[in-house]
Amino acid sequence: MRLKNKICLITGGSRGIGKEIVIKLLNEGARVIFTYVHDKVATDKLVNDLSEYSSNIQAFQMDVSNRKSVINVISSIRKNNPHIDVLVNNAGINKPEDFDKITDNDWDQVVDVNLKGPFIVTQEVLPLLKKSDSASVINIGSVSGQYGGPRTAHYAASKAGLISLGQVIARFGAQYNIRCNTISAGLIESEMAKEGLQSAAVKQASKNILLKRFGSQSEVADVVAFLASDESSYITAQTINVNGGLYF
Repeated sequence: MRLKNKICLITGGSRGIGKEIVIKLLNEGARVIFTYVHDKVATDKLVNDLSEYSSNIQAFQMDVSNRKSVINVISSIRKNNPHIDVLVNNAGINKPEDFDKITDNDWDQVVDVNLKGPFIVTQEVLPLLKKSDSASVINIGSVSGQYGGPRTAHYAASKAGLISLGQVIARFGAQYNIRCNTISAGLIESEMAKEGLQSAAVKQASKNILLKRFGSQSEVADVVAFLASDESSYITAQTINVNGGLYF
């Protein structure tokens, strides 16, 4: 129960890694608020499956790339929550394509969600983070942002930018006792990973994992829980690699 009484906000929490983070933080005693953008069916099912935590879980529809949408949700959250202790910028999308096939629209959509989204959300949540005794912002990044793809220029650029954004937030937030770190996830078992493996370049990259397996979503969630807890109180502005030795 490392996170007992902590109020946590997770973007993109209805499925994949976000869903595992929601479950993990609830198990650690947190009050969890999560957002979703489209899939209300999956969201309702998750909340129903976690009915034992009904008093500690709440979901909102929100588009992280739309400031008006974010402002509206944060306004609703503020009514019943005096502060936010943990913000997890998890919402993200990918559209795998060769460099010369990526359209302007694809580029804008991916960068808007993966990089502009965490910028907007963190800005709008900042007043609530300032009211926490010790707040933690956690960005869910990707090894793609460290070694360049290999097949997703827009995704890689957005995740590289997220590392830098996290460092800026850490510098700015330190005066308010707000920490910020980025988890750089490697090849994690997910629908996104399955899509990526259709590429020969990604298949080749997967052979370089020292531990010879994909990571699990729960292994990423475990690191989120650590960074959300007071056990990581002297860790900020760092990129934590969870990649099985794929990149170092």
